[in-house]
Amino acid sequence: MTKHQKRLAVPKSWPVERKEETYTTKAGAGPHGEDGVPLLIVLRDVLGYVNSKKEARYALDQDSILVNGKTVSDERLPIGMFDILAFREREEYYRVFPDEGGRLSLTPIDADAAGSKLGKIAGKTQVAGGDTQLTLHDGQTLLVDDDADYNTNDSIVVSNDGEEVVAHFTYEEGALVTAVRGAHAGQIGTIDEIQVTPGSAANNVLIEAEDGDDRFETVEEYVVVIDENFTDGDGE
Repeated sequence: MTKHQKRLAVPKSWPVERKEETYTTKAGAGPHGEDGVPLLIVLRDVLGYVNSKKEARYALDQDSILVNGKTVSDERLPIGMFDILAFREREEYYRVFPDEGGRLSLTPIDADAAGSKLGKIAGKTQVAGGDTQLTLHDGQTLLVDDDADYNTNDSIVVSNDGEEVVAHFTYEEGALVTAVRGAHAGQIGTIDEIQVTPGSAANNVLIEAEDGDDRFETVEEYVVVIDENFTDGDGE
C-alpha cells in the first residue's frame, strides 16, 4: 500500500498547501480517522523543525517528542483535534486546535496544561462488572464509575498519566463551546439554544459568538464544550 497521499485530495483539516507539490505523506493507522494529520507534516510543514522524513525519524529516535504524554516513533502517526504535543528539549508544548476554516493549527500552552487532554464524549456504554465505558472523539476509551454523570456530547479532560478524569464540562445551554467543523469552524461562543430535531436528523445548535455581536448556527456534531481558559494556553 502506498505511503503517499495526493495533496489535492487531503482533508480540509490538513495544514498543507494543496498546489505546491503533487504528493505528501499519508497518515498511518491510528486515531482521528481520515482527518488525522501525519506527525511528519506537523514537524516539517507547520513547525519547520525538520526538513525531511530522515530528519524526522532521527528526532523521534531521541525520545524527546511526546504526543499526549507518550513518546512516539512513527512519523506517520495521525495527529488530530485536541492532541497535546510536547518537545522536551525545547520545553515547548502545543495543543492541536481548529482555526477558522477548520484547518488544524497549534496553540502554545504551558507545561501544566500539557499534562492532560480534552475529549468530547462520542459514546457511552455499560460493560461487564457494572462500569461505564466512555468513547471519545478520537477513539480513546476509558472506564468510569457506573454512577458517574457523564453524557454523550459532554467534554472531559483526561490526565495523560493514568487516564484519570480531571475535569468535566456539561453539554447544555449556557455552555462555552467551539465549532470544530463546518462553516463556523474555529469560532467560540456560548450555547444559546439546542434545537432537538425529531427523528434521525441532526440537532441544531444556536451559539452566541464570543464577542456578543453575532449568533451562528451549526449542527450538534460540530460542537465541543470547552472551558474559559482553554484557548489561552494556561490550561484547562
